[in-house]
Amino acid sequence: MAEAATRRRGGGGASRRAERSAVSFETARYIQRNIPNFEILNDEALEIIEANAETVLAEIGVNIVNNPTALDLWREAGADVNGERVRIPRGLARKLCETAPQTFTQHARNPARTVEIGGRNLVLAPVYGPPFVHDAEAGRRYATMADFEKFVKLGYMSKWLHHSGGTVCEPTDIPVNKRHLDMLMAHMTLSDKPFMGSVTEPSRAEDSVEMCEILFGKEFVQDNTVMTSLVNINSPMTFDDVMMGALEVYAKNNQACIISPFIVGGAMAPVSVAGTLTQVLAEVTAGIAYSQLIRPGAPVIFGAFVTSIDMNSGAPTFGTPEASQITYGAGQLARRLGLPYRSAGAFTGSKLPDAQAAYETANSLNMGLLSGVNFMLHACGWLEGGLVSSFEKFVMDADQLGALHKLAEGIPVDSDAQAMDAIAEVGPGGHYLGCAHTQANFKSAFWRSEVFDYKPYETWSEEGARDTMALATERVRRQLETYQQPALDPAIQDALTEYVTKKKASMPDAFM
Repeated sequence: MAEAATRRRGGGGASRRAERSAVSFETARYIQRNIPNFEILNDEALEIIEANAETVLAEIGVNIVNNPTALDLWREAGADVNGERVRIPRGLARKLCETAPQTFTQHARNPARTVEIGGRNLVLAPVYGPPFVHDAEAGRRYATMADFEKFVKLGYMSKWLHHSGGTVCEPTDIPVNKRHLDMLMAHMTLSDKPFMGSVTEPSRAEDSVEMCEILFGKEFVQDNTVMTSLVNINSPMTFDDVMMGALEVYAKNNQACIISPFIVGGAMAPVSVAGTLTQVLAEVTAGIAYSQLIRPGAPVIFGAFVTSIDMNSGAPTFGTPEASQITYGAGQLARRLGLPYRSAGAFTGSKLPDAQAAYETANSLNMGLLSGVNFMLHACGWLEGGLVSSFEKFVMDADQLGALHKLAEGIPVDSDAQAMDAIAEVGPGGHYLGCAHTQANFKSAFWRSEVFDYKPYETWSEEGARDTMALATERVRRQLETYQQPALDPAIQDALTEYVTKKKASMPDAFM
């Protein structure tokens, strides 16, 4: 089927000529971990949390709002439905989750950028959802479609990002009911990496599927996963008709969804780690079970967006020990269910890409790597608690994702890595700079940032004494100036343009 998709995407002499003239930017393969996951909970603790989650589902239940179809499906499956409250018998949700795949493939229009989600793999995707953007020159402002397109281009050119993401910022200059069309068009045409669909209304999920059928071919979309989209649960324990409606569309069409509670500890969940993990597990298993009622075998991801709250101001906090504990624990719970796991990201509450942002982001990225996350949304660009997509932080974070790749490789101990010949050649009192082993390996021995400055003080001073923000600003400018659009069959480009034009013309603008 992948070969058929390649033919569908690349048909025609014009497309082949475009491919020959286009510049292809290197993208690292998705991470395959050769290091162990950090397991913070013992078996007894995991069993307690799992038993408590079953109690929550069976005795407290979840609310399913404005969705009689979902209520009927749960009733038929054996749940106790009273109004909009659904109580799920012990073991039923976990049993339904068994048909969800442990791993799945998300196809990109460029097959070389296709990703495998689940198992020991980690796929990195950019920031999602902020209504504001920030850069060093113009400061903080509402995001526009032009900003959105710049982020898609930066994501395409970022070596360590495997995924184009979804709403990399919210383009507020486009009507709410039409902006999803422009956003999808940007992902489909300005990048050839995998991307996400719209979830803000079920009809927009339908539009996402139809646009993918133009891009990939209708049969290919029905037989393969080409989108992974974010479905948030309204924590605590409420499933609204908008997000669930989008889930229904995607599950029916074999497209993947991240079923993810949105947890701010102390506000949407208990202040304790074990209590929050109980609620997360109950919510996720109910959501994933529902996806399997729609279509057994529909691809899904166990999601956990978790942060704590500052009890003085009420503001969310990031990079905290409690968030790490929950993220580690949720990873263990996801693996016990045999499901791919989404969590972590380049999280910070800072208003600028400063020291606070660096500390919080480093903590959050590393906990994601060690907790066994398979799909990391918000891996670069997040600022101000998710209100802002930052251009400078986008390239800073994207650069640091290279360190995750290096760490995930583990420590080789083959004959070359043991370096016994080098140790013997140099001997006591020598140095390794000129030895044969160093000469053979120096190019790949150490990961090196493409943003940070490693020059001596005198050189750094002569070049303007630029801090990391200035270096990142220059990198953003340079990447956008050298961007070249990936090749796309002109017939597909025209068909997408026609679809978007007709869709927009079919309805009046709405900004609510």
